Amino acid sequence: MVECPCCQAKLTVDPEVRAVIAHEEPPRKRTVADLDTAFGALGAKAAEREERFRQARASEADKGKLLDRKFQESLKKAKDSPDPPRRPFDNE
Repeated sequence: MVECPCCQAKLTVDPEVRAVIAHEEPPRKRTVADLDTAFGALGAKAAEREERFRQARASEADKGKLLDRKFQESLKKAKDSPDPPRRPFDNE
């Protein structure tokens, strides 16, 4: 028997063919003692996801205002500049 490095399962290997002939999964460990605790943890994670969603939605709403303000600033800079705008073929 050999232990699998990725999942710690017990592997039975045939030495002649060098192939796995049996695969025994290790028993899963319980991370929660009872069902009430598990539901509480799920509720906390759901509330955290909801809060992250609200923050992302608020930042997306402000993103349009920010982009508009930057655009207005760039227009003002272009208007105040005495130099004509550079054209792509002028660099050749």
